[in-house]
Amino acid sequence: MAAQLNTMLAQTNEHVCPLPPVPGAVSAVRRSAAEVMAAWDVCPEIVEDALLVVSELLTNAVVHALPPAQLRLTWIREPGLHTLRIEVTDSGPAYGAERPQDGIDPDEHGRGEQIVHALAARHGIHIHSGGVSRWADLVAA
Repeated sequence: MAAQLNTMLAQTNEHVCPLPPVPGAVSAVRRSAAEVMAAWDVCPEIVEDALLVVSELLTNAVVHALPPAQLRLTWIREPGLHTLRIEVTDSGPAYGAERPQDGIDPDEHGRGEQIVHALAARHGIHIHSGGVSRWADLVAA
């Protein structure tokens, strides 16, 4: 009975947005994510971090993966705990592990995962038949 009550008290919102393979797509999807979080009344203390995580995961998909890619936001509100899951799914790696990525300056790239790990309460990668999903959970009390 208590589990049913907790489930009834939890509220979940979900938003899915494709990432078009065109210049400026990351910033457009980031703006869309900001609008969605504002509509959901996501806790202000995690919105700024969430937008940075969105940018990093989307940019990772653009630079390192094959299209198509999509962003999924899930906002779960439970009594005393709110979780925003940010998940970006792409079609898998664009380059083999042995092939260097021409034109990518290591001084300008490569810190995205570290940023996501520092900001997220939990994070992970799920490899599946359709590609790769990278996710991060941001939590507010």
